[in-house]
Amino acid sequence: MSDGKVITLMSKSPVQEAIKRLGTDAGALYEPIILMELKRVRAKEPSAWARIRQQVKDTKVLSMVDFDRLTAQDDEEKAATGGGIFPEVEPWPSPVAGAELLDDIAGAIKRYVIADAATIQAAALWATFTWLIDSVQVAPIANITAPEKRCGKSIMLTALGNLVNRKLQVSNIAPAALFRSIELWSPTLLIDEVDAFLRDNEEARGILNAGFTRDSAVVIRCVGDDHMPTPFRVWGAKALCGIGKIADTLADRSIPLRLRRKLPGEKTEVLRHSDPDLWANLRSRMMRFAQDNADQIGKARPATINGLNDRANDCWEPLLAIAETAGVEWPVIARQAARALHEVEDDSPSVGVELLNDIKAILETKQANKMFSATLLEHLMADDEAPWPTWNRGKPMTARQLSTKLGEFGIKSKDIRIGTTVKRGFDKSDFVEVWDRYLASAPPLSSATALQPINHEACSDFSSATKGGHVADKKTPQAKHDEGCSAVADNHPLPQGVEDEYAAGPEEEEV
Repeated sequence: MSDGKVITLMSKSPVQEAIKRLGTDAGALYEPIILMELKRVRAKEPSAWARIRQQVKDTKVLSMVDFDRLTAQDDEEKAATGGGIFPEVEPWPSPVAGAELLDDIAGAIKRYVIADAATIQAAALWATFTWLIDSVQVAPIANITAPEKRCGKSIMLTALGNLVNRKLQVSNIAPAALFRSIELWSPTLLIDEVDAFLRDNEEARGILNAGFTRDSAVVIRCVGDDHMPTPFRVWGAKALCGIGKIADTLADRSIPLRLRRKLPGEKTEVLRHSDPDLWANLRSRMMRFAQDNADQIGKARPATINGLNDRANDCWEPLLAIAETAGVEWPVIARQAARALHEVEDDSPSVGVELLNDIKAILETKQANKMFSATLLEHLMADDEAPWPTWNRGKPMTARQLSTKLGEFGIKSKDIRIGTTVKRGFDKSDFVEVWDRYLASAPPLSSATALQPINHEACSDFSSATKGGHVADKKTPQAKHDEGCSAVADNHPLPQGVEDEYAAGPEEEEV
């Protein structure tokens, strides 16, 4: 830096040599080759352009009005760089304290949005990340979601739009225009009503998925009359806004920003009445923070967060790098926010995990080492609140669908013998490794029926029927006063006469 404010580029740069000559040659920067380079830098390298412009301004030799006019692109060049679409931002004139900046961003969002502290803090970090998109290796999606309408999703999206770098808000864009826009302008995409936007649009979903990591952010499309395969770069920041869950592939690449409906006593300010200078101030400071800390943040390798899966830790890598660079309390705040948001996210197991959990409950409750496919399906259908009775477009899951779903975990049906009968079915031993892999961290499912007394007598009860491995407890409840007790997890007790449909437990003699 030359005076504590201006970052000096390499002295061998032709532009830098021309700036040095301004004292004796006022036209040095307007030579054709230098002017062409200035136009290129202005169009392609916003951070370098901001530094050059500040240096020229500090020389006090040239009129900045003339300088801006002469380095502006013509109409064709403007179209290629999004001229007029993105607001111009001047970097803050002095170094910015990162922690204070993040505090102010979070405070600004909180004035207009109802959300938990973790969501507000994550939103502040994500907005700052958009100014560092050229320095980081992972581009997590901001997934703004809520269970119902009128929860402030669009307000959050608009607030982020006031903060992010090169915002491009779209609600209806063709896939061809989508990947060309990203390639051309490197914008921050803000997509409202994403559930409608992505409905039956696998190509758009694929484009959004491809932009998660820098090295994979390329799609190939055929272009021109000769259909030449052409790569398009789709690297950039994206925020999605909608009701309910987005596709798992997108959710896996996202920072979840969950909003809630305002209570009668909760108050927020009206965003459309906000002072534009508030947002301009924050954008200017974010740009300066990014300029001063881009190298440090790009090289940072934050420690992973215990309890988060690998993909979630990938999503938080650039946000943690920003928080650690900002310092003060933000490294702790960021990690706490990540745990809070993703613990909520993990409360809903996937369909595959739910199926594994229900099968484990059935096999353990029936104390069966083997079970025919048809019998297993009967028990899956017995729970009216489970998805299996309506799995097939309102109809019950079929044996083929069960086999296909389990096949995703490497579990295949096979011929098994129970008693004298041989049919297609499953062996419990084939599930053990899969259960260990996928159910160890799954939340308990309350599919077991509560113990019910018979003859109005009390039964011994256990606090949970799914402790440990999330299956019904093997210990049989004992009735008081020698009365009977209904104590199975299945809604339908084992019918008399069909015991031979189950393989015996540990004392079974294999044939």
